[in-house]
Amino acid sequence: MQTATENERKYDVPSGFALPELTGAGGVSGAGEAETHELDATYFDTDDLRLARNKRTLRRRTGGTDAGWHLKTPGEGSARTEHRLPLTEGDEVPAELAAEVRTIVRTRPLRPVATLRTLRVETPLCDADGRTLALIAQDEVAAETGAGTQRWHELEVELVDGGPEVLDAVEGLLSAAGATPAAGPSKLARALGDRLATPKTGKRRRTDPVLGYAREQRDAIEAQDAGVRAGDADGVHKMRVATRRLRSTLKTFKDAFDPEHAEFLKDELKWLADCLGAVRDGQVLSHKLVAAAGAFPEVAGRIRQKLDDDVSRGREELVAALDSDRYLGLLDAMDTLVDEGRPDDGGALRRVRKVLHRADALLDTAVADGVDAELHEARKKYKQARYAVEVFAPAAGKPGKKLVSALTSLQDVLGAHQDSVVAREVLREVAGTAPDAFEYGVLYARQERVGEETFHELPEALTASRQRKVRAWLG
Repeated sequence: MQTATENERKYDVPSGFALPELTGAGGVSGAGEAETHELDATYFDTDDLRLARNKRTLRRRTGGTDAGWHLKTPGEGSARTEHRLPLTEGDEVPAELAAEVRTIVRTRPLRPVATLRTLRVETPLCDADGRTLALIAQDEVAAETGAGTQRWHELEVELVDGGPEVLDAVEGLLSAAGATPAAGPSKLARALGDRLATPKTGKRRRTDPVLGYAREQRDAIEAQDAGVRAGDADGVHKMRVATRRLRSTLKTFKDAFDPEHAEFLKDELKWLADCLGAVRDGQVLSHKLVAAAGAFPEVAGRIRQKLDDDVSRGREELVAALDSDRYLGLLDAMDTLVDEGRPDDGGALRRVRKVLHRADALLDTAVADGVDAELHEARKKYKQARYAVEVFAPAAGKPGKKLVSALTSLQDVLGAHQDSVVAREVLREVAGTAPDAFEYGVLYARQERVGEETFHELPEALTASRQRKVRAWLG
């Protein structure tokens, strides 16, 4: 599959529109010889137009210089990314392209939703060296859908080797000649017309903070899907955090969601988070432990190999999970849950205070006992508390921001302590098969020291998170 970045602007023009003189526009020295193409494109989508509603177009096109299957997805700024595959017989969407949109269409079949026949006159705009800076396409379009046939004329200016200044300069001259910005973002959107219109629901309700936060996490999980599949470590981290935030939200604000749906989704989010953790934990631990073992190259190599193997297995299992029907069911369940959530009944802030006080109590006990497992449980409860605080922190302004920051710092200390505990477990495991365990013992002792140091850092971080001035806004 080939990919390309497409940067273009579209305009509506009247029938018989003549191109104005464009020499001098953004370095254009003249126009090349125009070519005429007959294009025939069938567009595919679900019955409820999930691709179009997510700013994606999938088509099979014949004619022109790039006949084949094309999937256009949002890119940086106004640009779009086009995924291309060679032309195939029939209307079955190629598996590679179907995989690209699987998280959007899920189990819904892709069917033809529109046929566009275009008579295109394509004119290259060249610089003094003969380079093509941009292509101008003058299109006469006939679009057929279940609602009938529409006809219109439009013009596209697509960058080739030129920069944005070419688009700006050409746009000025086209506007002066009578071209106007296109009525829709794409030919397909124009053809579908009212089918893409957002239903009117009357007076817009104020966004409930809990439901808004849940939607943000749902969107974040979906947004990181492509990066996670591609092996992006940051994408794995961000998706895992979003799954934890959403699961925590379901636990803290139980009254906002249907109990049955919430329980199902909490289990599924834990499953997904565990799959992500099998990759992420190994990546983070490898970075820390290998660096710590720098003085012992052979030990560092054994640790790296062990953790790389863990990450590799985890990645295979993660990709398989993302390709499973179970994952698609999870995505559907998230949609249902956040879209049918109930607005705050007035008790949400009370629940934030409750979970924060519970975290305080767990940590006080853990510090008094000095037990690693209890510190880990307190850490998890503080994560839940911090995510709950995040829901209302924006409305609280500076105090809310300070509390989130203080809880994050406390969590970092607890996290560093837990990392030292896990690191010791890994060292013990690897040392069990090593011919000489002395160097592992040295590293183990160092990790014990890290645990002691982070334990002694807790009181200061704890005091900062409990200052009255940073919690007063919670009531």
